[in-house]
Amino acid sequence: MVNKMMFVLLKQLVKKPATNPFPVKHAPANVTALIEKVQKGEVQINPPVPVPEDFRGKLVYTPERCIGCRLCIMVCPANAMEWIPELKKIRHYVSRCMFCALCVDVCPGKKFPGEEKAVKALRMSEEFLIADYDKYSDNLIEEPPEARELFKKEVKEAAESEG
Repeated sequence: MVNKMMFVLLKQLVKKPATNPFPVKHAPANVTALIEKVQKGEVQINPPVPVPEDFRGKLVYTPERCIGCRLCIMVCPANAMEWIPELKKIRHYVSRCMFCALCVDVCPGKKFPGEEKAVKALRMSEEFLIADYDKYSDNLIEEPPEARELFKKEVKEAAESEG
């Protein structure tokens, strides 16, 4: 008895995989030696699968384009954004993000002189390799550079007041 599910299974058997294969056929004992062999041309690695169009990767924040409207904070279902009142800018925690792009859709952006239309302060990149051991690492927090200095100053002041 043939049904619709059998056709779906047959179609998937002949279709190319959509995932990235491991770069080499077998896991290497020494990664450094493998990299050297690849650079010499002795070993071929599997090319990565191209990122699809409209891929929603790691969020990129351009603080110069931010007007401080806080609409992104209001629409974020994951509560991944935080307002920095001293700078009138946002801090985005990538480790909390759902990559829904609602913040990108609502961002009005800012228009600089000589530009035809406003450019958004938020956009989705093609970056998808964002794994990290520390959820508060610099790789997983998008914020203006001044915010890091401000945070270090606040931590220092808090430590001095306790001690």
